[in-house]
Amino acid sequence: MKKIILNLVLASVVTTMSAQTGSVKNTEAAVENSFNKWSVELAGGFNKPSRTMSPGHRTAVVSPYVVDLGVRYMFNNKFGLKTDLGYNSFTEGDNSIKFDTKYYRVNLQGVANLGRIMSFETWTKTIGLLGHAGVGLSFLEKENPSFSRDRMGNLMAGITGQIKLSDRIALTGDFTTIVHGRQNLAFDGASTVSTRGLSGALFNGTAGITVYLGNNVKHADWVIDNEGKFDAIDARFTAIENKMLDSDNDGVADYLDQEANTPAGQMVDTKGRSIDKNNNNVADDTEAYIMKNYAANTGDGSVVYNNDLIKSLINGGYVAVYFDFDKSTPTNVSTEGTDFILTYLRNNPTASVDIIGHADELGRSEYNDKLSAARANNVKNTLMKANIEASRLNVIAAGEDSSVDKNSDAARKLVRRVTFMVK
Repeated sequence: MKKIILNLVLASVVTTMSAQTGSVKNTEAAVENSFNKWSVELAGGFNKPSRTMSPGHRTAVVSPYVVDLGVRYMFNNKFGLKTDLGYNSFTEGDNSIKFDTKYYRVNLQGVANLGRIMSFETWTKTIGLLGHAGVGLSFLEKENPSFSRDRMGNLMAGITGQIKLSDRIALTGDFTTIVHGRQNLAFDGASTVSTRGLSGALFNGTAGITVYLGNNVKHADWVIDNEGKFDAIDARFTAIENKMLDSDNDGVADYLDQEANTPAGQMVDTKGRSIDKNNNNVADDTEAYIMKNYAANTGDGSVVYNNDLIKSLINGGYVAVYFDFDKSTPTNVSTEGTDFILTYLRNNPTASVDIIGHADELGRSEYNDKLSAARANNVKNTLMKANIEASRLNVIAAGEDSSVDKNSDAARKLVRRVTFMVK
């Protein structure tokens, strides 16, 4: 029988693996798109124009202020694009001629997730690093004493540090360098620029916040390569392992087992069913035990049962069906109690029995009353399926059994049961 079961198991594994292999590509494709790609970025900070400034004009070493607003889209967890708007204010510092100019820009930039490229995940899952660079247009305005404006092209590049606060929010710190082409007006607005090349340089330092958009759990910034694929593979193997479980330890895997609660040690067929050669709905092992201990052979082929002894054992609580915590289905090893009562009732067609459900003291008393009734009804239904008339079966919900130490796990196991009273 073991060889037959082993062959069936191996055949099932091969079938399962073949069926699941066909879905691997679909699973991996889903994983590739299982992260959020959009984000909104807001930051503010300080600036320092390096050149070009008019003689006698200078800003403070660190000059307020800068405001940046951007929208970013990631193609994957390494590369993306963002468009952003920026505003700078330039005012005089110490020992400078007074001035007040405004600077605006709009840029399109490529973004590289350096944290993923350099595998930051090997040492942190909360710190990230982005690099960005792109081109755009800049506008410089001066209002006093007369209005003037300069339109420039710009090239910019920067680096952004990230601290992940949650799957939706990250803090950022950014340093960006912007250089300008065809700049005609100095940053202070007081003079023109003589060169036509890349004549103006500006440094911005900001701190801000990134908000991740989308219905998925993670954003691309924090998705690790192959993380989802390995999760999918783990899930597949877990499913196979679950199929191979043998909860009742009868040698037949659960997915092939047609009798899930076979008592330990019971002989079963290839489908996990207790062997019952005489088709009396009592497992041969259980029947042999009863015959050996509670019956006598008269020599003429008939059997005489010691009913008084059996009845005293039943009513004394020696025959019981046990349950796990908060469960109304019997444990795998306790169904022999039901088999015992079934045999007794068949051999004594005029007898009836009280089926008494019990629960431990954990939880609310009202709930435990219902649980004890559910346990007793479960046993009753099993006996009815074995063709015992319902009129012979009386359910009693005894509720909580307080006869043992409530704080002892081992003791509580003893009172999570159904007992019987033969009448």
